[in-house]
Amino acid sequence: MKIKIVADSSCDLNEKLSEKLNIDLVPLNIRIGDENYIDDENLDLRTLLNKMNNSRLAPQTSSPSPQAFIEKFKEKEKVFVVTLSSALSSTYNNAVLAKSMILEEVENKFVHVFDSLSASVGETLVCMKISELAENNLNELEIVEKVNKYIKDMKTFFVLESLENLIKAGRMSRLKGHIASALSIKPIMGGNDEGKIKLVDKVRGSKRALRRLVEIIGEQGERLEEKVLGIAHCNCLEKAQKVKEKVEEKYNFKDIVIVEMSGLSSVYANEGGIVIAF
Repeated sequence: MKIKIVADSSCDLNEKLSEKLNIDLVPLNIRIGDENYIDDENLDLRTLLNKMNNSRLAPQTSSPSPQAFIEKFKEKEKVFVVTLSSALSSTYNNAVLAKSMILEEVENKFVHVFDSLSASVGETLVCMKISELAENNLNELEIVEKVNKYIKDMKTFFVLESLENLIKAGRMSRLKGHIASALSIKPIMGGNDEGKIKLVDKVRGSKRALRRLVEIIGEQGERLEEKVLGIAHCNCLEKAQKVKEKVEEKYNFKDIVIVEMSGLSSVYANEGGIVIAF
């Protein structure tokens, strides 16, 4: 079945996936102080990271407008949309509004918007699942049913190398943040059933944090041989590859993909951050 997949720019891709999935990405906007960045293919990630690290202000993000989504809906294909968690952004609501607006113009058009309840490589895996089901010639309603179940079952976890953005944003007190940094405490975070972020564990040291992250896969995962593991990294490919190696030693995933974070994911994870989803 011929389809179009549309996602916001939190959906992190590598070159191979970009070619295979042919996803239309709708960029979010990132603001740091008085400078605005569009999270598209022209964004220089190194410039963004340097600006974040040198600014006293927390980076702010804004969702694409409904009109930005509508522009992607106008072609003839059946359209499946994947957004980052509605608990983290208004992007999902704007995509749903765009769907309502386009259906007023073209009544027989098919558009379905998925709330990934995740972000970064979690969105990527949802897009991969949609593409796989379409290649197997499932109809629209079957795809919706199976992808909704996939989203419900999917797990997302991440490790932060730096707490600086949490401190700047006021989500962690400066004193607690500096104490945690001084003690090299690394929080391991995850998504709950509502797509909100929760603290899963905290350990001292980056190496221990990554080992613990790999352990959590075994504690929380089921039927891993049937699943794809996605690993997203913020400017730390070597670290992502080490996670992949450790996972392969312990588990038998169907496949493992590594992607580099876009601007939006990097804002939340910061340099050195790792996100996994399965």
